[in-house]
This record gives sequence, structure tokens and C-alpha cells, in this order.
Amino acid sequence: MKRSTFVAVTALLLGVVTSGQAQAESAPGCGPVTQIGKTAYVGDNGQKWASVKQFKGCGKNWAYIYTWTDTHNAGAPYTPELILVEQWNSPDAREPYGRVGLRKGGYRQKELWSSGTSTLDDCTSAYAEWNSGAMTYRVRTDIRC
Repeated sequence: MKRSTFVAVTALLLGVVTSGQAQAESAPGCGPVTQIGKTAYVGDNGQKWASVKQFKGCGKNWAYIYTWTDTHNAGAPYTPELILVEQWNSPDAREPYGRVGLRKGGYRQKELWSSGTSTLDDCTSAYAEWNSGAMTYRVRTDIRC
């Protein structure tokens, strides 16, 4: 591979890795965790400002919201209002029967983890509320059983 091609490929890969998405590796007080389910996004009109994910690790479930670096660095007036783990009777249920691990965020807090929850045997999703200063966005990941 020519050096110029290698440099171009490396630059492209670095651009993909650092495009503002969350790079979460460990939950507070836990260490490495594994994402379960798909990532959900906070945004509007095709724009994405934050991501919401669900993880498992240390015998617990965790919910996580991360405001992207581009949004944060732009000086946006945002607040991750809350993050939690929802409990469901099944993937087809209409409403969760429980909400656990609630943590509240602060103004321009870039990332926020829920408390670890003892819900690995339950159907769960991550749920977050993120306030843009003008509107509160409510976002949940898919339900995982």
C-alpha cells in the first residue's frame, strides 16, 4: 500500500472514530461494560446531539447518555435531565412496569450514567430526558430481554 493511501485511510478511520459519538468504556465503580441493544439518539431534523445506550457489566444493567463533543463545544445550552433503566414485562409491552437507577444531570453535563441496577433477568431499556433549553427530548433504547 502506498504511503499516501495509508495516510488517507488512517485519516478517514480517525474521522469516523472521533465524529462526536460516545466512546464509553466503563461504568462508574464497575469497569468495562458491554453495550446491549441499539443506540438511540437525541436530535431533531436529521441532527444528532447526544446518544443513549444500555450496558451490562458487574452483574448489573446501566443506562448512559453522552452529549456529543461537537454539541458541547458549540456552547449549546443543554441539560441531560435524567437517565434510568426501565423494566418491561415483554418486548411487546406498551408501558414499562418499573423505572430504576435514576440519576439526574446538571447543566451542560457531557455524560451521565444511571446507577447500576439488578435487572439482568428482566426486559430492560435505557431511558433519558435531554433538555435543549427550548424543548425536552425523551429517548429510549430498544427493549432487551
